[in-house]
Amino acid sequence: MSDTARESFADKTKAAVVPDSEKSTPTHLKDKAKGNADDAASAVQPEKSNTQKAGDAISGNNSESLLDKTKDTLGLNKN
Repeated sequence: MSDTARESFADKTKAAVVPDSEKSTPTHLKDKAKGNADDAASAVQPEKSNTQKAGDAISGNNSESLLDKTKDTLGLNKN
């Protein structure tokens, strides 16, 4: 079970299983918006349940902040 304000694991799986080439434009846009909202919720969520941590690990969401991700993309992190 996903945490409050997060996309359900069933919805994530359903969106991932159907190839983008087989989705209508509205469906593709809805999936993209839901994914972006879930990524944002993941980045600001202070504490996660164990099931949410596992789901995030599988889907590629992690606890790295959006600012750190942006810095990495731009090559500004000096780790």
